[in-house]
Amino acid sequence: MLRRALRPGPSGDRTPVGVAALQVAGVTVRYREVVALEDVHLEVGVGEACGLVGMNGSGKSTLFRTVVGLQRAAAGEVRVLGRGVDRARAEGLIGYVPQQDEIDRDFPVSVRDVVLMGRYHRMGPTRAPRAGDDRAVAAALDRVGLADLAGRRIGRLSGGQRQRVLLARALAQDAAVLLLDEPFTGLDVTSQASVEGVLREFVAAGGSVLVSTHDLASLPQLCSRSVLLHRRVLASGPTAQVLTPENLARTFGLDVPATGGAP
Repeated sequence: MLRRALRPGPSGDRTPVGVAALQVAGVTVRYREVVALEDVHLEVGVGEACGLVGMNGSGKSTLFRTVVGLQRAAAGEVRVLGRGVDRARAEGLIGYVPQQDEIDRDFPVSVRDVVLMGRYHRMGPTRAPRAGDDRAVAAALDRVGLADLAGRRIGRLSGGQRQRVLLARALAQDAAVLLLDEPFTGLDVTSQASVEGVLREFVAAGGSVLVSTHDLASLPQLCSRSVLLHRRVLASGPTAQVLTPENLARTFGLDVPATGGAP
C-alpha cells in the first residue's frame, strides 16, 4: 500500500489526506505513428522513493518529460499532489534532473548561477535573489558536496559534477517531488553513495522520488517500490517482489529463465 501524507513535505505544503505525491493515470504518448507509452498507470506516495526500471528506449525519459509538462500526452492524466502539471510547475513542486543536461558549457555561467535557477519561481519578475534564496543555494550545494565549486564555470565541471549541480538545483527549488532520470551516470562509487544519501534524507523529510536507474543492486536500499516499464507497466510493487529474474527478463527482452526440472 502506498504511504500517504499526514505531514508537510519539503516544500512546506500540507498534502490532503489520501492524495498521492505523483499519480499517472492511463497516460499514452505518441510520436506520430510510434507509441512511446501506452496506458501507463503508476503512483508514488508522499515520503516514498520509487524506482523506474527499463531498457534504453522503453519510455522512461518520455514518462519524465510528460510528468513535467515537456511532452504532451495523447491520453491520460498526470496529477502532482492533487494538482495538474501546469499548476504544479508554477508552484515549483516538481524538481527534474534529466539524463543529459542541456547547459551550454561555453556560456559563462557559474555553478551557483545554475543552482539559483531553481529559485526563479520564488523571485518574482525581477529575478532578484534575496537572502533566503542565497541560503537555499548554499545549503543545496553543501548537500551534494559542491560548496567549494560554487564560483566555478559550469563548463569546467565533469559530467558527474554537472549531474550533482542539477540535483542541487532541484533541492534549492524546495520541490516536493523529485524526478531523476539516470542520476548516477558518470558518478564514481563515493559520489553515488553521497547522492543516494541525499535522496534518502529527502524522502525521510516527507519528499517523494521517482528515479530511473540501471543499478539494480542498489535499488532495494534506495527505493521501497519499483516499476518495470517497457512502453507499458510490466510490473509494479515492493522492490524485492518486482525485481525477479522472470520480470527482469521480460523487461529487458531476454529469455525467461527456466524453473524446476532436470539440469
